[in-house]
Amino acid sequence: KLFSRCGLNFIDLMVRQGNIDNPPKTPLVPGFECSGIVEALGDGVKGFEIGDRVMAFVNYNAWAEVVCTPVEFVYKIPDDMSFSEAAAFPMNFVTAYMMLFEVANLREGMSVLVHSAGGGVGQAVAQLCSTIPNVTVFGTASSFKHEAIKDSVTHLFDRNADYVQEVKRISSEGVDIVLDCLCGENTGKGLSLLKPLGTYILYGSSNMVTGETKSFFSFAKSWWQVEKVNPIKLYEENKVIAGFSLLNLLFKQNRGGLIKGIMDKLIMLYNEKKIKPVVDSLWALEEVKEAMQRIHDRGNIGKLILDVEKAPTPLMANDSTETSEAGEEEEDHEGDNENKERMPFIQ
Repeated sequence: KLFSRCGLNFIDLMVRQGNIDNPPKTPLVPGFECSGIVEALGDGVKGFEIGDRVMAFVNYNAWAEVVCTPVEFVYKIPDDMSFSEAAAFPMNFVTAYMMLFEVANLREGMSVLVHSAGGGVGQAVAQLCSTIPNVTVFGTASSFKHEAIKDSVTHLFDRNADYVQEVKRISSEGVDIVLDCLCGENTGKGLSLLKPLGTYILYGSSNMVTGETKSFFSFAKSWWQVEKVNPIKLYEENKVIAGFSLLNLLFKQNRGGLIKGIMDKLIMLYNEKKIKPVVDSLWALEEVKEAMQRIHDRGNIGKLILDVEKAPTPLMANDSTETSEAGEEEEDHEGDNENKERMPFIQ
């Protein structure tokens, strides 16, 4: 297949740092999702033709001009969807949909807390919640993102604030669903916010990524801060704790058929104009370092896309690609604005 756009995800940053179980041996081509045009078909492949516009999951190797992946991981792009939107669609929306509807059973009148509300999954969660009547969405995000995303969630808190108290001030009982991509101390906080019969879902551990390289201290701190869950306490408090990894579901647990059904539902929602991927910015393959830095610094709103056809944007004199060691703890807002000026944004 000939591909023209690739999605960047936080998991790519963790792969680069070796912050995952059994990282693949180098050299490797990162990336797990892409979009483009079918250039060739394997023997016996049905349902697709050369020239079809498609999006796909890939078990690594997505950041390339040409990608090969099994047909069960490939989906046709709706006519109105751009290649950039298509590259931003599969990982974020399938993850959000499965957590909300397959794991947590979201229904009318429920409440959801989602961290990193300005990220790709966070925005997908907010949009999917809006398809169900009377769902209250609590979100945490860096304060500089609030103006841009304030209309997508019901209540928005600064990511460094005491969000437990803020949520309880509005909803004394807590929430029905907690979606946590941070881990560490947020696990205990999330469990404490659950209503009876509520569900806490861990789907990432971005708190382990602080500096430019893998940090044993960050890993140990995050592990130490995770509340050790007592099953008896879950039983007494009627709480559910779950984990979700889309990549493991696809590539290790052979649930491609299940994911295909979810993608069909999501494409229907897209065609009904109920959901739409949020694309933060487009980057040339040569700019992957700067693009990953933007994710590392939590500067993005929505999805970053690698465009294999895009020429690199010349660096301005005041552009910086130096790494903030703090990363997770602080953001250089001025530098962020400079980056925004030089990057083509999709409105």
